[in-house]
Amino acid sequence: MATVGLEPSAAVREFIGNVTDVDRLHEEMIHMRIQDDKEMEATIVYGNVTETGHIIVTTIGGRNGQPNQTISYMAERAVGQGAFGVVFQAKCLETGETVAIKKVLQDRRYKNRELQTMRLFDHPNVVLLKHCFFSTTEQDELYLNLVLEYVPETLHNVIEHHSELKQRMPLVYVKLYTYQIFRSLSYIHRCIGVCHRDIKPQNLLVNPHTHQVKLCDFGSAKVLVKGEPNISYISSRYYRAPELIFGATEYTTSIDVWSAGCVLAELLLGQPLFPGESRVDQLVEIVKVLGTPTREEIKCMNPNYTDFKFPQIKAHPWHKVFHKRMPPEAVDLVSRLLQYSPNLRCAAIDVLAHPFLDELREDPNARLPDGSFFPPLFNFKPHELKGVPLEMVAKLVPEHARNQCPWLGL
Repeated sequence: MATVGLEPSAAVREFIGNVTDVDRLHEEMIHMRIQDDKEMEATIVYGNVTETGHIIVTTIGGRNGQPNQTISYMAERAVGQGAFGVVFQAKCLETGETVAIKKVLQDRRYKNRELQTMRLFDHPNVVLLKHCFFSTTEQDELYLNLVLEYVPETLHNVIEHHSELKQRMPLVYVKLYTYQIFRSLSYIHRCIGVCHRDIKPQNLLVNPHTHQVKLCDFGSAKVLVKGEPNISYISSRYYRAPELIFGATEYTTSIDVWSAGCVLAELLLGQPLFPGESRVDQLVEIVKVLGTPTREEIKCMNPNYTDFKFPQIKAHPWHKVFHKRMPPEAVDLVSRLLQYSPNLRCAAIDVLAHPFLDELREDPNARLPDGSFFPPLFNFKPHELKGVPLEMVAKLVPEHARNQCPWLGL
């Protein structure tokens, strides 16, 4: 996992309780059968990496009487690599368009869930799947190639850039990125019924010219069905919801909300809020800020741990985690997202109406510090706001933007 590479802030690392309590906390958690994950996160698929200059030729069309169309892609450079395979930047030789191609080793026995999921998406804050094709190697390995729109930056890079310059990210950018992250989550949770399960700055793409954010990498995404178990070893460590660390298998889309809350805190701090070095240490980092979970909170996360005796650590006040000039609305939103009890975390749609984001709605002619206008924020489609109370819709779509949603009839 890539990290920002900074020392944790004094506020986050400030000692809570006494040495005995924190040391005991770590020892006690080791006996909770929480599996450490250092070895599990090291697996990388290196096979069949596309080399620079390699040309891939594929055919699309041929359905409903349409003629076949040959498209050629020239691989330019690898832009991402992990347990899933490789993502590379490529250029379409016929049109000159730059795309991203995600190449994944495919098990011939199963349909690819990521492909099935991405075919459902149509949203300004979710990366677009253009088309896909299969390729094979001399060893008869089958690869699925997802051709995606290319977005040049990640939120991780943006955070790192500000950190290297020892600058705080201007709050208006924090608000803009936060709004778009939660709009994408509201869409996949409410409209599609999908949980992403790996929200982190590396999976949030940013167009540096328009500042539009797009959620990507649906390799871990899944439709969560009530009563059906899911794996708890999911999400990247710094952004992993506490119920997953406790081994919960019947969780909800609120694990994405926790992860996005960690991303918001990182935007405000310039570095990860909970930088655990292992699965156990991750929970220690969370407890050092949120305090020891109550019996009721543990029951909400995983009923199997209700009888466990935790050392009592007091919560660190949220306003002390951030610098003194941090707006109280920002602190309030973080506190509403990073709750132990999954059912107490804000739904993604509710975050869009939070006072911290009001600035984005106020001035139709507002500009960013670099002089550019905001990207589209209020171009909701009917299914995005289905079931949302009318008074909340009126807030989510400010008067000056209602021409973007004529279907509302406001």
